[in-house]
Amino acid sequence: MLKKGYIQIYTGNGKGKTTASLGVALRILGSGGSVFYAQFIKGGNLSSEFEILDKFDSFTHVFFGKGQFIKEKPSKEDMEAAQHGLRACGQALDSEDYDLVVMDEFNGALKCGLFSVEQALEVINLRSPQTELIITGRGATSEILDTADLVTEMTPIKHYFEQGVPARTGIEK
Repeated sequence: MLKKGYIQIYTGNGKGKTTASLGVALRILGSGGSVFYAQFIKGGNLSSEFEILDKFDSFTHVFFGKGQFIKEKPSKEDMEAAQHGLRACGQALDSEDYDLVVMDEFNGALKCGLFSVEQALEVINLRSPQTELIITGRGATSEILDTADLVTEMTPIKHYFEQGVPARTGIEK
């Protein structure tokens, strides 16, 4: 489907990184393409966006995390899940089976020490030239940014979460 894929990065402390990647996934699916969507750190607690996308046969959605933030040293299970995710993403990127591969919260997983920059770059470099790759998560490293063709930084200006408004179904989840 795509003649040449690019590497896109959505990073920053603002809201919308995952949602932006899902918008591209929806466009790919709508044009007849296929998507491999890997979520690092996040577990099986789906936001509403995935409820509809998971109905597409050409949308592969996998979790490589336990669904909780890692604030201290990662557990053995966190490390194993991330390493499994790296292998799966490498296979998806190299396979030519997918028009888009998304590695959601990949930057956060890297920042938490779930894998090394060298391992991350090795996986990114497996990408077939026609496969689009989107990497999301706060704190993208300079090495990861250097691989990108497009970088968007989400910057928070104002958010009603600061006023105690919880995530709302259909809007934030």
